[in-house]
Amino acid sequence: MQTFVLAGGCFWCLDAVYRTLRGVSDVVSGYTGGSFKNPSYEAVCTGATGHAEAVAVTFDPEVIPADVILDVFFTLHDPRQLNRQGADVGTQYRSAMFYRDDEEKAVFEAARDRAAEIWDGGIVTEISPLGEFFRAEEYHQDFFAKNPGQGYCLAVALPKVNKVRKSYAEYVLAS
Repeated sequence: MQTFVLAGGCFWCLDAVYRTLRGVSDVVSGYTGGSFKNPSYEAVCTGATGHAEAVAVTFDPEVIPADVILDVFFTLHDPRQLNRQGADVGTQYRSAMFYRDDEEKAVFEAARDRAAEIWDGGIVTEISPLGEFFRAEEYHQDFFAKNPGQGYCLAVALPKVNKVRKSYAEYVLAS
C-alpha cells in the first residue's frame, strides 16, 4: 500500500473523487503544510495556520498505479489557480503535493510536468515536504456520501466526481 498527501481546493471534493476508485483503500481528510499544531477547521479557514485542506489517499499500486492517482489529482482541480479553487479562496485551498522522500518528490514532479502539457503550462502546484498531517474533524470524513443533497456537494463536488468517472472509467468502482 502507498499513501499520497494531496491538496487541491476543498478536501470534500478530493475525498469524494478518490473514494470512487478501485484500489483506494482509505481517504482521510485533514490539514497539513502549516505550523499550527492540532488546527480546527475554523482555524484553518482563517488562513492564519498556513495549513492546506488535504487528503491522505491510501491505495494499492498493483490495482491503481501511482501515476493514475496523480493524474486524477490534476484532472479534478485546476492547478493553475493560486491559493484558490473557484469560489474557495485562501491559502488553505492551494494546490499542493506533500512528499515523504526524494523518490516521492520525483514522482510528484513528473506528474506536475505531465499536467503542464495538458493544462498548457502555468501550473502553480506546490511540491513540499510532508510535515505533520492532522486528521480533520469527523464530520469532514466522507462528507460527500454523508451529505449528497448539500448544495456545495451538488454544485462543486459532483461535477468533479462525474468528470473523473468519465475520464478514468476503467478504475471506477462498480456502483
